[in-house]
Amino acid sequence: MKAMKKLLAMFMALSLVFALAACGDNGGDNTQTPSQAGAESAAPAGSEEPAASEGGATGDYGDFADALIEPGKLIMVTNASFPPYEMTDDDNNVIGIDPDIAQVIADKLGLELVIDNIDFDAALLAVQEGRADVMLAGMSYSEERDLVMDFSDTYATGYQVIIVREDDDRIAGGNDDLMLVDADGNVVEDVQIGVQRGTTGELYCQDAYGVDKVTSLDNGSVAVQALVNGQVDCVVIDIGPAQEYVEATPGLKIVEGAYTIEDYCVGVDEGNTALLEAVNKALNEMIDDGTVEEIMNQYIGG
Repeated sequence: MKAMKKLLAMFMALSLVFALAACGDNGGDNTQTPSQAGAESAAPAGSEEPAASEGGATGDYGDFADALIEPGKLIMVTNASFPPYEMTDDDNNVIGIDPDIAQVIADKLGLELVIDNIDFDAALLAVQEGRADVMLAGMSYSEERDLVMDFSDTYATGYQVIIVREDDDRIAGGNDDLMLVDADGNVVEDVQIGVQRGTTGELYCQDAYGVDKVTSLDNGSVAVQALVNGQVDCVVIDIGPAQEYVEATPGLKIVEGAYTIEDYCVGVDEGNTALLEAVNKALNEMIDDGTVEEIMNQYIGG
């Protein structure tokens, strides 16, 4: 598997730089503009804060006005249960790495950012059905998604891991076929895997073990609770939320090593070339001038 072939070369670097994750709790739709998220989220590092236009750009980002759903607005969908990429604060505002990156992109394009917090699989559909311009949700590229969406250049690299109960030593990692293995490298057959519905982790585990061995749940926190309750034997999820869940839940641990390694991208509707090119230009400026890294460091701590 392509993702696993990169593991040895990248694992240590990921732990220090752009590590983390693919996302879920909804609790109802939550549409917000940056002004609702407070001053800190509304003006992330590197934000140029130009006045919003009627769908045109403030710089040389091409003619993308007709590619927007609403003039002057960049409508972003996400699933804010994937810390530190997206989460909600005490006022139910969506905050995190992805909202901050999206805010700077919107600023560069002279647009007002509007964030819609919905289920992960519903967010995928919202972009495909023309109800949102972009999706940032710790979303990784996959060949299946590429059939119905277009993807930006990658802005971060993350990896998925396996969470188990501390008293369960059956699972020691995964192999190149994404099968779970014990300490001797033998495939663990009698296992029920918890995943978040709509994520690449769900796809990988279903491909490796079959649908019957995979329990798909609404979000990561529900999957972790299913593990605590003994309904599943492990949870496959991205490292960022995995660390948050394990820290908050006694009796769990993360299996050493990565299950898969993936690239995170911005998703747009298939064929929306004008918007994709504008997003890519803004995103690569942010990568080149260190804005993306600065935003990451605010949440990951370098």
